[in-house]
Amino acid sequence: MQNERIVGILLCAGSSQRMGFDKLMRPLAGKSAIERSMKALVDGGVTELIFVVSESTDRYVRALNCPVPSSVVGGGSTRSDSVRNALLSSDGDVAVIHDAARCLVSPDLVRSCIRSAAEFGSGVAAIPLTDTVFRKTDSCVSPVSREGLMRMQTPQAFHYESIRKAYAEQTVPATDDCSVFLQSGNTPCFVPGSEDNFKLTFPDDFTRAERRLLLYGTGFDTHRLVEKRKLILGGVEIPFDKGLLGHSDADALTHAVMDALLSAGGLPDIGHLFPDTDPEFEGADSIQLLKQVVSLLAAKKLHPRQISATIIAQRPKMAPYLPEMSRRLAEAAGIPPASVALGATTTEGMNDEGRGLCISVQAIASLC
Repeated sequence: MQNERIVGILLCAGSSQRMGFDKLMRPLAGKSAIERSMKALVDGGVTELIFVVSESTDRYVRALNCPVPSSVVGGGSTRSDSVRNALLSSDGDVAVIHDAARCLVSPDLVRSCIRSAAEFGSGVAAIPLTDTVFRKTDSCVSPVSREGLMRMQTPQAFHYESIRKAYAEQTVPATDDCSVFLQSGNTPCFVPGSEDNFKLTFPDDFTRAERRLLLYGTGFDTHRLVEKRKLILGGVEIPFDKGLLGHSDADALTHAVMDALLSAGGLPDIGHLFPDTDPEFEGADSIQLLKQVVSLLAAKKLHPRQISATIIAQRPKMAPYLPEMSRRLAEAAGIPPASVALGATTTEGMNDEGRGLCISVQAIASLC
């Protein structure tokens, strides 16, 4: 494949009528479907990209920072017209045609399609049908044998000249490139697709995709309660006769939240980032440390999405202070206060928390 031109054709001209909003440009766990599909194609081996756009996606696509040479062409009245426009606008060794709405496609699947096309002339992502199928007409309902039936996906990759010739000869409408390839007398080679490579078609698909893209992490922290220390949780000072012991301000809530975020992002925990042997962090404001954690995540293009934490303490009562804690944590994390869910519980006098020896916090966080 070295030195070959692998031309990706990314179809971004859909109308999104069934979705009810523009599914291709709306942020999906931080990145649009177009951005995610573009990255998968490039990571999978595409050396240049042709974006096929509509009037609504044209400006958005032109503003993208594409990591490989790229061009933009206008979409046609049908999918076939759009692909044909793209094929005629360039040349190459392999054409990799992909629907931007299949934005969870993996680079490995893209790579497999390209390899198959280079070796056999085509590489079409498809999944064997496993569901029971019925055909319903006005007069009857009858089962259909699923033997040999395939569900087509994209990417669909082909020798460039073969698929361009097939589109030039097309006489019968088709909803995918494999059908056009078949009409021209070719036999396609199939590549195992993926259930994760579903198409954003209905609003529930958008929610399903978002859930798959979120990263989750957990955090835990505990500090001893001692006299002559301030009690600070979530950046809020709580009136009490004891406070938490620690090298910094010992804000166990913020510490647990930081560790949850770092865990989700695959980064070292706060003990490595802010060691209690470093004088720089003596008495440190943990909310400011949380802002540093958010900056570290941003450098990896990751951003907090949701935070949830439970404070475990017998005393004092936390309920009056939870709203302000949520506000402070949300501000530091750069998310709405509604995205921070805090709760508090006791241990009914059991364990060290119940005996008033310490306060502990469990936290979970998601990133996008």
